[in-house]
Amino acid sequence: MQWDVKFTSRAKKGTRDLPARIQERLYALALEIRITGPERHTWANYSKIKGEKDCYHCHLKKGKPTYVAVWKVTDREKRFVEIRYAGTHENADYKRLC
Repeated sequence: MQWDVKFTSRAKKGTRDLPARIQERLYALALEIRITGPERHTWANYSKIKGEKDCYHCHLKKGKPTYVAVWKVTDREKRFVEIRYAGTHENADYKRLC
């Protein structure tokens, strides 16, 4: 059974500001989450956010700037995931996003 993946309004806005190649990577990440679940060990610098339940991040592109995505499982039973942030690493407040 697939996961339902939604973008919050903040993530939608952030996505519009990303370069096209980074947007493509974000949509590929969302598709992988939809098909195989929220844990994405094959993505660069993927990790669970410390101290937060079911909240994850990974790098979409390293370098200057580094782009990241942050997502949270909001309901494991119903398989619902929210992508809460997409943008530069410098602007990501991981604790507040989760």
